[in-house]
Amino acid sequence: MLAADRRAARAGQLTCDLLVVGGGIAGCWAALKGARAGLSTILLEKAEIGAGASGGFLGALMPHMPERWNGKKDFQFKALVSLQREIATLESRTGMECGYARTGRLIPLASDGARQAALARAADAEANWGSKYSFSVIDEPAGAGWPESAAMRHGAVFETLSARVQPRALLRMLLASMEDQSKARILTHELAPEIDPAGSARLTDGTLISFGHLVLANGVDAFPMIARLAGVPDAPLGAPVKGQAALLKTDLDPDMPLLYDDGLYVIAHEDGRAAIGSTSETEFDQPLSTDAQLDDLVARARVLCPALGDAGIVQRWAGLRPRAIGRDPMLGAIPGCDQVLVSAGGFKISFGIAHRMAEAVIGSITGQMTVEVPESFAVAAHLARARAAASGATPS
Repeated sequence: MLAADRRAARAGQLTCDLLVVGGGIAGCWAALKGARAGLSTILLEKAEIGAGASGGFLGALMPHMPERWNGKKDFQFKALVSLQREIATLESRTGMECGYARTGRLIPLASDGARQAALARAADAEANWGSKYSFSVIDEPAGAGWPESAAMRHGAVFETLSARVQPRALLRMLLASMEDQSKARILTHELAPEIDPAGSARLTDGTLISFGHLVLANGVDAFPMIARLAGVPDAPLGAPVKGQAALLKTDLDPDMPLLYDDGLYVIAHEDGRAAIGSTSETEFDQPLSTDAQLDDLVARARVLCPALGDAGIVQRWAGLRPRAIGRDPMLGAIPGCDQVLVSAGGFKISFGIAHRMAEAVIGSITGQMTVEVPESFAVAAHLARARAAASGATPS
């Protein structure tokens, strides 16, 4: 068994079937799926596993609305359904837990018009989600102060597909699973390598890694790397979006559904804590610092959920999440660089779909493709959007 190595690699030569850049949720799933498929795998992370956007604590696993069904929504739906089985397998093999539960979601409705629209969506949910998951309008809070009655003057959507997970605990399980794979090696504190798309990457200490395939799963850092490899270094393929969140100490029932209201998420976790998030800031000076915007978010949460009372803040978090141009995730090979693939840009939905994105990229490498990838996810589609944006045109 090749033990995980968290120290920087010494200068020399390494060889692998699969090199994964980025130790967040997308990279960890890609590395684990690759090793399980029999590929000798090296995972590179510039800091520690989960040090970037994946290291938060919100853990919302929520579907898109069920109407106007398309490939993106179908991909995410199938991912959310299959994740429960994936996590159960991880927990069984590692003896660890990650706080996964399909608790459902409540969305207070702001007007009678919103209520009528929600009622109309019930048929779409049955058609597209199937009978196992419901989408309905209710008129009473899920529990005392969850949410406040005034927030439900027009009722609330209650759907049973949404789930929650503790992100850091899931990453720890993925790390433990990789360490138990004879085909996997982990190298942390390695900056993004200099990549030769023909099959090699050189680390900053001179170590050369020869690879069969490489997967870029390094969040916001992936965008400029993809642009360079595609030969369009100035293409605006994506941008960082700052998010801030807080973790509160509470005695809430962890079976309470997720609450979502106009950008505000409130999630009760099993460890006597509740996560509140998150801001979506496209302009910021301090990407990793929290500020008054988080204070305002917490204040909104206390009004929406009197059950939070005066629960104390245990921890604050800020980080940069990768939003690809057009908002769709970026998945698949870079045009002209068949050995280099991408699994990035999931923004808010990454934790719910990263395992399925990994299945897609590993399947394309091994020739065992079982996942249908929407055309809008393709790197070529993102490049077309970026070129159109740079020229001021609208992509077809």
